[in-house]
Amino acid sequence: MSNRSRPKEVLLLDQLWRELTDSRVLRQPRTFVRVFVDIADLEATTSWYERVLGLRRDMVMPYPEKNLTLTAVGGFLLIGGSAEALQPFRATVGTLLVPDIEPYLERLRAEGAELVRRPFRAPVGSGVTVRHPDGSIIEYVHHRPG
Repeated sequence: MSNRSRPKEVLLLDQLWRELTDSRVLRQPRTFVRVFVDIADLEATTSWYERVLGLRRDMVMPYPEKNLTLTAVGGFLLIGGSAEALQPFRATVGTLLVPDIEPYLERLRAEGAELVRRPFRAPVGSGVTVRHPDGSIIEYVHHRPG
């Protein structure tokens, strides 16, 4: 299945698919509210958000290293997994998809943000998780073609 063109049939949750494969084209960050669901409910929950928002999912990302699967619908990032797999990620309240994490990381450090998770490789790019001075824990990620 191509990573670049959306198939007409329902997407399988175990196959990577992204409408936007390279976040360098973003003019501003894309903000995601995180929604944590049991993996058995991920497809039904994703479909519900599609119906309510009147939008189609634009990303399906299996993350087997963490036993998770992610989907995106509008401003929602749905994260499916077992209670055990989801637990380490629940404190992170949001995800920002940015053109490149490096300039953000420099500004975040200069402005007093605390690294919660050092820069890491993700299935489709790189990320970093920080605690803002107000206490919010946010993940910043960038995507690259894969």
